[in-house]
Amino acid sequence: MNDSKHAKYRRLLDYCKTLPPTRTAVAHPCDESALRGAIDAARLDLIAPILCGPRNRIEDVAKQNAIDIGGIEIVDAPYSQASAAAAVNLVREGKAEALMKGSLHTDELMAAVVSREAGLRTARRISHCFVMDVPSHEDTLIVTDAAVNIAPTLEDKVDIVQNAIDLAHALRFPEVRVAILSAMETVNPKVPSTIEAAALCKMADRAQITGGILDGPLALDNAISLESVKIKKIDSPVAGRANVLVVPDLEAGNMLAKSLSFLAGADAAGIVLGAKVPIILTSRADSVTTRLASCAVATLVVQARREAAGRAVI
Repeated sequence: MNDSKHAKYRRLLDYCKTLPPTRTAVAHPCDESALRGAIDAARLDLIAPILCGPRNRIEDVAKQNAIDIGGIEIVDAPYSQASAAAAVNLVREGKAEALMKGSLHTDELMAAVVSREAGLRTARRISHCFVMDVPSHEDTLIVTDAAVNIAPTLEDKVDIVQNAIDLAHALRFPEVRVAILSAMETVNPKVPSTIEAAALCKMADRAQITGGILDGPLALDNAISLESVKIKKIDSPVAGRANVLVVPDLEAGNMLAKSLSFLAGADAAGIVLGAKVPIILTSRADSVTTRLASCAVATLVVQARREAAGRAVI
């Protein structure tokens, strides 16, 4: 890992080495990238994987690519949907504290997660967060939602924002500053995202959203550039200093995250929140650094939940 380029992720991984590994059900790790990603994370003690999928295929992939899976538990499942169901069942039985996507389609894994009979639903809306290490930007950025909710309603966005705030606390952000993004910084009745942004901010004022400082609507430049804020004379504790960026819809989020990745050299660790356990979403295009960071993020979420449960008992 290039420490200068990935300084934020380096600190994240170093911190997670001090925590116990997260018991993680890995759904269908049946190609090299999926299997190697899980085993690399296990070698760093980020996760303690349980591999769910066709045993013969997993063992063949390991042998063909010289991946040592000795001592790793395998739950035999014949095909991808069965692998997802087996991984979810491990969570329901208390044998796993996180899920990790293997070489199956995201839709297959999420179908098992949201199943009303045997899934992992909670009262919260499930949403995705990218934890982005942008080399040219001082702060780690959380971008949500760029992968799960296509056109979220205002009600959905309450949970999307709260999930992101909770993630920021798990990541030990000293202060959570949430920018509700739109194309402008003023409320315009003709632009629905500006009205929703204003409503979300008022909901935070009324403690319907807690744990963060919200402001919006804000255009992207107003959210992350203090120079832009100075020019436009915006008086806000969030503007220019946001570390959580809430986008209007999936298309905007996907474009923002990929712009940061491909034009600014950012890495984007992906995690899904709102289910009973965090879900590590990786892609075959992800770098080794990004895969490890995604596992580390899940470990911090699990640790935060352990600590909260401990406080509740005491």
